[in-house]
Amino acid sequence: MGIFKKKTENRSGNITENTESGLLQALIGSSQMDKSKAMAIPTVRACVNVIANTISTLPIKLYKRENDGKIVEVLNDNRTKLLYDDTCDALTSAQFWRAITEDYLLGKGGYAYINKVKGKVASLHYVDETNVQILKNIDPIFKDYEINVVGKSYQPFEFMKFLRHTKDGASGSSVVSENALALAVAYYSLKFEYALVIKGGNKKGFLKSEKKLTDAAMQSLKENWQNLYSNNSENMMVLNDGLNFQETSSTSVEMQLNENKLTNSGELSMLFGVPNSIIRGNANDQDTKNFLKYCLIPVLNDYECTLDRDLLLEKEKGFYFFAFDTRELTRGSIKERYEAYKTGIEANFLQIDEVRQAEDMEELGLDFIRLGLADVLYNPKTKEVYTPNTGQTATINVKGGE
Repeated sequence: MGIFKKKTENRSGNITENTESGLLQALIGSSQMDKSKAMAIPTVRACVNVIANTISTLPIKLYKRENDGKIVEVLNDNRTKLLYDDTCDALTSAQFWRAITEDYLLGKGGYAYINKVKGKVASLHYVDETNVQILKNIDPIFKDYEINVVGKSYQPFEFMKFLRHTKDGASGSSVVSENALALAVAYYSLKFEYALVIKGGNKKGFLKSEKKLTDAAMQSLKENWQNLYSNNSENMMVLNDGLNFQETSSTSVEMQLNENKLTNSGELSMLFGVPNSIIRGNANDQDTKNFLKYCLIPVLNDYECTLDRDLLLEKEKGFYFFAFDTRELTRGSIKERYEAYKTGIEANFLQIDEVRQAEDMEELGLDFIRLGLADVLYNPKTKEVYTPNTGQTATINVKGGE
């Protein structure tokens, strides 16, 4: 028996089942949230946009791990071109990642069809998650499924699947489904505020009359009442003797709509892991670091795992991997970077050309490492030590007589 249900006996003696949660069910039924309603909330749209736009600007690179452990970038691979430059579909790569991220956050997942020609990836095609149906088996251990798009079935390996908080590997759990009530409060608060604007801020209520009104008086009252709430230039209403107005709802001041909006905005920002100051444009360095650490990096890790699983050949897995280039996001201010470079150079684990390369500057061809004294230079390639103030060059003897 449900905790809200009780049995009552009607006049005919039959036992009927009544529920005291009728009002609760009505409220829940009218508060069903979906992606379009969620995106109508300014804070939600701002959070989704800042995440999606940031991801869409990040370069994606393919790396290979050599047998000696060295990691090198794989250049001129068609897959990186498709991911970062041109998907060979109607969407550009930036549009592709924005659409994927929106579905990842607010839908059941981001889906993209992998079009292969002769075993090679020729194009990537975004598919709106509303057009995707998942047909799963019933085995909770050996999970399997098919992807159905407009009546046609596909195997999982034919799609890239970017899934948030998934438990079956086929579909994810969205921010909307996990936080429907919080989003509904913000959404219907927005609608309530809109209704107040449409009505010119007039309060809801009803009229009480001490005497019965004639048909003509009733018709005139209805017309004046409609004009009052139509928010036009002639919305004044005069109550004759015997008529009183009784309000039925609180004013916007009493409900503290503005304060509630600010509170709701902060709460909704936390659902996405985005500091509220980020979307309001007054973030400090710590807010930016928190955004990267708690919001962006987990999403990028999800994406990279998906790319490795769905785009790499079986023989490439374990040796190759995709990665987003986040250097631009983590470089910090110019003062912080240059101080870090100075420390690295002085500690001899960075060279000048490595710093210039990191700053997208032309290399100078300086292969020297400074040793202890500032006026002693060591060339690791030729094994020579050069002292500029004396003009002397010496070769360091290495083990084995080399």
